[in-house]
Amino acid sequence: MTARTFRLTQIHQKIDERLRLEQLKKSPDTLEISRLKRMKLRVKDALHRLLRTQKTVLAKR
Repeated sequence: MTARTFRLTQIHQKIDERLRLEQLKKSPDTLEISRLKRMKLRVKDALHRLLRTQKTVLAKR
């Protein structure tokens, strides 16, 4: 695991935790939930692109 993949994984986990806490609130902020979900998806997509690139590089060796 590279430093970049590790960092993206950490960010994804932190966003997930913030999302979970917001959803547990008595009156969750729906705009914040939407924003966190979009952020989480962007990080997940970046992580998958990075992992796919790493696999391609390793396969060419």
